[in-house]
Amino acid sequence: MASTTAGLTEAVLYDTLVNYLVSMARTVEGAMNRALDALTSLDSARTCALPGEVFLLEPRINEMEIVIDEHAIRLLRRGSFSDDEMRLIVAALKITNDLERIGDLAVNLAQGAVSLREMPGARIPEELAPMALAVRAMVSKSLGALIFRNVEMATQVLESDDVVDQYRDRIFENLLASMTQQATLVSSGMQFILATRHLERIADHASNIAEDIIFWVRGLDVRHGRGLTMRPDRSEGQGGSAIASETPGESPVAAAPQAAAVIENSHAFDASVTPACDPERA
Repeated sequence: MASTTAGLTEAVLYDTLVNYLVSMARTVEGAMNRALDALTSLDSARTCALPGEVFLLEPRINEMEIVIDEHAIRLLRRGSFSDDEMRLIVAALKITNDLERIGDLAVNLAQGAVSLREMPGARIPEELAPMALAVRAMVSKSLGALIFRNVEMATQVLESDDVVDQYRDRIFENLLASMTQQATLVSSGMQFILATRHLERIADHASNIAEDIIFWVRGLDVRHGRGLTMRPDRSEGQGGSAIASETPGESPVAAAPQAAAVIENSHAFDASVTPACDPERA
């Protein structure tokens, strides 16, 4: 009876760690989405208050990072772990760092949006909205992969990173050409260039999170392209890569039905895990 109780206690502790991660991830995603809305809708009165909400969420994100790190350290002090539990603790310590950095980058984007609102004639680059949408999708998929322990979704995040880099390069080239022709566009152009850099860094952190989830679930280290193989069941037109299975004959991943569709915000994956963030409570 005592061993059963101890086992239940251990399970609760590890479930708590995962729930802490999901809660922090949703708060970070909320801050990022607010910053992106403010940046891509500079002329809208509806978004003028969003940067302030991002600033209010930053202290909560920082506190969540500390709470999760302390909980993970408490688990480490308990001693014996299964392989899966050890991988979860290691992944959690790394994921919290990437989430905190995304929160910082959301603050940088919000500050840029405030500056751009004060610049008359600032013109939003045509490809900034699609780039922001691609970054939202990467973060959303990485959080969905965390909720469902879904390697397929994590792999899709890794495959999307190059798309964001291409957007960044094209926007930079177009802004550079515009600033060369019109000196009045230099100030706003530099702000948009910084914004694309922040977006590209958010995508990198989302990729890091996806790699950590794959390590947690499969025990595979896929950093720097390691462990990626071409999926034979994909057509040539689709391309892409997937994670090699550890067990011979095992299908790459049986994706959860809820994970089949790409959605804009990961709160829809499982709204019952933690409540959605409320900036007024920050």
